[in-house]
Amino acid sequence: MLFPGFEQKRVAGEGAEINLRIGGKGPALLLLHGYPQTHAMWHKLAPRLAEEFTVVCPDLRGYGDSDKPATMPDHSSYSFRAMAADQARVMATLGFDQFFLAGHDRGGRVSHRLALDFPDRVKKLSTLDIIPTRTLYENVNQVVATGYYHWFFLIQPAPMPERMIGADPEFYFRKKTGQWSGAGHSFDPEAMQEYLRCFSDPATIHASCEDYRAAATIDLEHDRADEDKRVVCPTLILWGSKGLMGKAYDVMDCWRSKVSGPLSGHAVNSGHFLPEEAPEETYLALRNFFKP
Repeated sequence: MLFPGFEQKRVAGEGAEINLRIGGKGPALLLLHGYPQTHAMWHKLAPRLAEEFTVVCPDLRGYGDSDKPATMPDHSSYSFRAMAADQARVMATLGFDQFFLAGHDRGGRVSHRLALDFPDRVKKLSTLDIIPTRTLYENVNQVVATGYYHWFFLIQPAPMPERMIGADPEFYFRKKTGQWSGAGHSFDPEAMQEYLRCFSDPATIHASCEDYRAAATIDLEHDRADEDKRVVCPTLILWGSKGLMGKAYDVMDCWRSKVSGPLSGHAVNSGHFLPEEAPEETYLALRNFFKP
């Protein structure tokens, strides 16, 4: 069992019903997953964090067992703004007007947007193994384009990437996650089966492509419109020492112009998947940061 003692719920977001697990006691802590995974990626951290926090682990819209809203010509139904609004409403429905927030990969980008759009809701923010979306798009080099080729593959018009991935989604998923992991890492078999179950759904494949199409279009429009906005809450930046972000960018420098509140951060001895590759180090970093 990946989440012992946790309850599974479905809660209405802003236009999508969100599947989640909730457990523990104490201040609310929202954990958002990344591509191409589900909330199951938090299975090594959530039970431990639940000893001191009320932990909420949802599937983002389009992923896992959450709804897959119809796509729009401008891709807005899969924008980070739409995903962030889902989570703000979910937390309010659960009774949490304010909460701590951590997001990995795409979940980190949703978390960044959530902290900008709902600054009175997010008490502290942590992003895991990302730099800001606009910063990445405007500072791509050959190394990044090679390692993160999917940023440019998934944004191609439908149905080209959907059909190519759908021909063998398990191969694609294992190849992609293996490429980003540190040497020698293997995923928990139960978690991997859950990832494959969800990612094999053609609706998930399409929705995840729409997520990336939105990032290359409407999300950049939102970022440019909010160029002067800053994250005002205390922020912790974590990244994998063996991952591409830490090798290609000065991660902390990328965030300094985006945060006006207290900013801290450091590398974790990990590839891209910090919560699964380095659960102890990641747990301690998050626990010590969020602990009231």
